[in-house]
Order: sequence, then structure tokens, then C-alpha cells
Amino acid sequence: MAGRIRTVLEMIKFEHSVFALPFALTGALLAARATLHGWPTLRQVLWIVVAMVAARSAAMTLNRIADLRYDKENPRTKMRALATGALSVSFAWTFTLLAVVVFFVAAWQLNPLALKLAPVAIAILFFYSYTKRFTNWSHLFLGFALGISPAAAWIAITGSLDWRMLILCAAVTLWVGGFDVLYACQDIDFDRRAGLFSVPKRFGIATALLVARFMHIAVVALLVWLAASFALPWPAWLGIGVVAALLAYEHSLVKANDLSRLDAAFFTMNGYISISFLLFWGAAVALWKV
Repeated sequence: MAGRIRTVLEMIKFEHSVFALPFALTGALLAARATLHGWPTLRQVLWIVVAMVAARSAAMTLNRIADLRYDKENPRTKMRALATGALSVSFAWTFTLLAVVVFFVAAWQLNPLALKLAPVAIAILFFYSYTKRFTNWSHLFLGFALGISPAAAWIAITGSLDWRMLILCAAVTLWVGGFDVLYACQDIDFDRRAGLFSVPKRFGIATALLVARFMHIAVVALLVWLAASFALPWPAWLGIGVVAALLAYEHSLVKANDLSRLDAAFFTMNGYISISFLLFWGAAVALWKV
């Protein structure tokens, strides 16, 4: 059993939970300081982390179940655990359901509104897995699935929602959507053969890279708007500069005729971006006079 759990965690890239978690924690910090003039409790932070990790684990495992046929046919993914038979579909379903149960328990531990909205969050997360079958913009659905995390964290802390969190939700949606457009460039030939949809398939790699760049420019603009709306002190603005520089470097790694450094752009740089954002904005919240 332990070996199968390890295999499923490897399959869903469990360590990449770091991508969205810092944005959720930033939402929690802003919520506690803006509304309670204090800090989230350790208990709240713990259950937010549990909820985030459980929700992502459930969504990623369902994604592998939904895409099993394509994973078997795609040279890039044919060695994934379900595709090779290293894990059974029944075990993947069991893991998914257990992760959903953990997510609902975490929502229940936070507050009534979080629990009421938990089914909506799961529906959004699961819906993404099927969008590449009918829309070129599945990247934005993936972005939105992660983008709701700051709003969810605000609700977890306060039991309500501030409209300004929607700015951060939009920023995360475009950030994730942009790097998913980049990542989809490597599957353009397979998507054409399999009849799947994506921005690279529809517009070509060169245009897809431009689309991703415009998305990430919009991310920086939204973060500026968010920092201004909360009147955050200088570390937040410095953090925006760092995020912008890292995004620019990420795009410099990927060219229409050379995708060899795509994994570095996707995994390494986005981890740096999310963690840097939390550190700088956490410092800003600490200095924030509310």
C-alpha cells in the first residue's frame, strides 16, 4: 500500500502543490490582517494547507483517470503509472475519493461557508479534466481551478469574501493559464492526431508563446492593482518586480524553434515565482498598517 501511495504521488507530481499554495497562504494573510487586524491561527493555516493539498491531489488523480487513453497513446506520457499498469484505475479512484473526503473534512474544520462551497470547488477542479476535449482555452480552466485558491483562503479565514481577492484570483488564473500554454506546446503534434484542443494547436507555437506572454503581462498589471487596492507597503511592490523579472526570464527560456528548456521554465521558475511572491507579500503584510 505504501508503495502504491508513493507511486500515485509521483504520478500527480505531489511536490508541485507548491505552485498554488503560496497564493492561498497570501490570501489568508491578507484576510486576517485586513479584517481581524491579526494573523491566521496555526489551526487555520494547517487546515488550509490540508484542504489545498487534498483538493489538488484529487483533481490531478482524476485528470490522469480521465486522460488514461491519451496518456497511453502520447509518447511523452505513456510511462505514467496508470498508462503502464503500475497503478490500477480502481486504486486511483479510491485515492481520489479519499482525497475528496479529506478536503471536505478540512472545509468543515474551517467554517460553515467553506463547507457549503466545497462541492463547488470540487466541481470546478474536476471539470477542467474534460475541457481540452471541446475548447482551445482549457489552459484558462486549469488556471481558474488554481486561481480560486486565494478567494477560498480568504473565506476560510473570515467566512466571507472581499471583492479584491478576485483580482488575485484573476492573476493566478492567468499565471497558470500562461505557463500551461507554454507547456502544451510540446504536445501540439499529439493534440492534432488525437483531436484534442489547445492554443498551440489552434494558433501555432509562435502565436501561443505570444499569448502566454500577454497573459503574464496581465498578471503583473493585476498584482499592481491588488497592491494599490490594499495600499500595501514597499515589499509587495518589490515582490511584483521580482515576479515580473522571473516571468521574463521564464519566457526567455522558450522559443518557437527550441522547446528544449521547457521543463526548466515550467517547473523550476514557477516554483520560484510562487514562493517569492509569498515571501515578499508576507513581509508586506507584516509591515502593513491597517
